[in-house]
Amino acid sequence: MTVTAFAHYNLSAHRVLLDELRDFYVNVVGLRLGERPALRRFGYWLYAGEAAALHLSEASPGDTRLRQVSGTFNHGAFLAVGFRTAEQRLLAHSVAVRVAVDPLLQQRQLFFVDPAGNGVELAFAAEDED
Repeated sequence: MTVTAFAHYNLSAHRVLLDELRDFYVNVVGLRLGERPALRRFGYWLYAGEAAALHLSEASPGDTRLRQVSGTFNHGAFLAVGFRTAEQRLLAHSVAVRVAVDPLLQQRQLFFVDPAGNGVELAFAAEDED
């Protein structure tokens, strides 16, 4: 077996937070709400380009997976263009942002936290000024 690519990641939450996450990732991060098959649970698929990169799934009442757990997840990352526009959009939505420059990867990065507390990174080519 050989893994060939990363497909998506999934966030599961109760409906109010799920809708808040949808709005955040669409209106603040810049993903696009797109088609989703009729699955058992309600949810949304958010697209980066043509890929359904983020799946949001409604948790069932009493879902024990939603309890706070300690783990190793730090953040999910998206490649992006338009560094200044993205930074301004995050700040306009009162999102605390940390800017980093990675000379080895030749990237500038914006790190922040979504409404559920998940870390998010937007990575831009170093020369991207917008």
